[in-house]
Amino acid sequence: MNGAVRTDPPRIVVGISGASGVIHGARVLDALAELGVESHLVVTRAALLTLSQETDLSAESLSAKATVVHKLTDVGASIASGSFRALGMIIAPCSVRTMGEIATGVTSTLLTRAADVTLKERRPLVLMVRETPLHLGHLRTMTALAEMGAIIAPPLPAFYARPESIADMVDQSVGRALDLFGLDWAPVRRWDGLKGPTPA
Repeated sequence: MNGAVRTDPPRIVVGISGASGVIHGARVLDALAELGVESHLVVTRAALLTLSQETDLSAESLSAKATVVHKLTDVGASIASGSFRALGMIIAPCSVRTMGEIATGVTSTLLTRAADVTLKERRPLVLMVRETPLHLGHLRTMTALAEMGAIIAPPLPAFYARPESIADMVDQSVGRALDLFGLDWAPVRRWDGLKGPTPA
């Protein structure tokens, strides 16, 4: 998108909301650190609850993975302004509540405000939406967001990569999401054509 801004070092805003799959957000932070990309993190209260149930990470250890951590209630933070230069924003995972707030533009936290700013500046906003099954309201919200310029990128497994663990599936999803910012993370397994004999 034409609003993405290259900075030195490059930087990305990372949101983690309360859907299942909080490990995706943690691995986004790990990947950005490995790639030399500055990360600006904002986490919802529900995400911290999920963190305690799904991982052995503490809130402090999650925050330590980020370059800068912003408070959820700090609507005066740098990432709340369009003048904050960044490649874009990723929300991993993205809950349907967060998705709904962004779609309406009625934002109640720094996370959704930063997402709204990303859209208005025409920068990539990648939403790793984590919910299933989806009802018609969810689908219409996704359509509205896609029409506004967001990229809907659910963390779905790529079995052609022959994952051997949940960690492999997480890293593949995270790496493919980072591809959308032009970032190439080493753990991603790329498709390079069919192997072996093909069916007649």
